[in-house]
Amino acid sequence: MNEREQLTQLCLALGADRIQAETMAAQLLKRTDQLVAERGIGREEAMAYLLQLVTRGRNGQTPDGIAGQFLPGGKK
Repeated sequence: MNEREQLTQLCLALGADRIQAETMAAQLLKRTDQLVAERGIGREEAMAYLLQLVTRGRNGQTPDGIAGQFLPGGKK
Protein backbone atom coordinates (compact mmCIF):
# COMPACT_ATOMS: atom_id res chain seq x y z
CA MET A 1 0.00 0.00 0.00
CA ASN A 2 1.49 3.35 -0.99
CA GLU A 3 1.41 6.57 1.01
CA ARG A 4 -1.68 7.97 -0.72
CA GLU A 5 -3.60 4.73 -0.14
CA GLN A 6 -2.57 4.72 3.53
CA LEU A 7 -3.76 8.30 3.97
CA THR A 8 -7.01 7.49 2.18
CA GLN A 9 -7.59 4.59 4.57
CA LEU A 10 -6.89 6.86 7.54
CA CYS A 11 -9.38 9.45 6.29
CA LEU A 12 -11.97 6.73 5.75
CA ALA A 13 -11.42 5.55 9.32
CA LEU A 14 -11.98 9.11 10.52
CA GLY A 15 -15.40 9.15 8.86
CA ALA A 16 -14.86 10.60 5.38
CA ASP A 17 -16.60 9.00 2.43
CA ARG A 18 -14.41 7.54 -0.35
CA ILE A 19 -14.31 10.67 -2.53
CA GLN A 20 -13.62 12.95 0.43
CA ALA A 21 -10.93 10.59 1.74
CA GLU A 22 -9.15 10.49 -1.62
CA THR A 23 -9.30 14.29 -1.89
CA MET A 24 -8.04 14.73 1.66
CA ALA A 25 -5.16 12.31 1.06
CA ALA A 26 -4.07 14.22 -2.04
CA GLN A 27 -4.29 17.53 -0.16
CA LEU A 28 -2.29 16.18 2.76
CA LEU A 29 0.47 15.02 0.43
CA LYS A 30 0.54 18.34 -1.40
CA ARG A 31 0.57 20.39 1.80
CA THR A 32 3.30 18.18 3.26
CA ASP A 33 5.54 18.99 0.31
CA GLN A 34 4.68 22.69 0.65
CA LEU A 35 5.63 22.74 4.34
CA VAL A 36 8.91 21.00 3.58
CA ALA A 37 9.76 23.64 0.97
CA GLU A 38 8.47 26.63 2.95
CA ARG A 39 9.75 25.75 6.40
CA GLY A 40 12.79 23.63 5.61
CA ILE A 41 11.58 20.84 7.88
CA GLY A 42 11.69 17.11 7.26
CA ARG A 43 8.88 15.39 5.41
CA GLU A 44 8.07 13.18 8.39
CA GLU A 45 7.78 16.20 10.68
CA ALA A 46 5.54 18.00 8.21
CA MET A 47 3.28 14.95 7.76
CA ALA A 48 3.11 14.35 11.53
CA TYR A 49 2.06 17.96 12.05
CA LEU A 50 -0.69 17.73 9.43
CA LEU A 51 -1.97 14.41 10.74
CA GLN A 52 -2.12 15.93 14.20
CA LEU A 53 -4.22 18.78 12.79
CA VAL A 54 -6.57 16.34 11.08
CA THR A 55 -7.07 14.16 14.13
CA ARG A 56 -7.43 17.08 16.52
CA GLY A 57 -9.90 18.75 14.17
CA ARG A 58 -11.87 15.53 13.91
CA ASN A 59 -12.06 15.50 17.71
CA GLY A 60 -13.23 19.11 17.83
CA GLN A 61 -9.98 20.46 19.26
CA THR A 62 -8.43 23.77 18.24
CA PRO A 63 -5.23 23.33 16.22
CA ASP A 64 -2.05 24.50 17.97
CA GLY A 65 -1.21 27.06 15.27
CA ILE A 66 -4.55 28.78 15.73
CA ALA A 67 -4.19 28.78 19.49
CA GLY A 68 -1.09 30.98 19.14
CA GLN A 69 1.58 28.31 19.25
CA PHE A 70 4.37 27.80 16.75
CA LEU A 71 4.20 25.90 13.48
CA PRO A 72 7.13 23.50 13.17
CA GLY A 73 10.11 25.27 11.65
CA GLY A 74 8.24 28.58 11.50
CA LYS A 75 7.61 31.69 13.46
CA LYS A 76 4.64 32.71 15.52
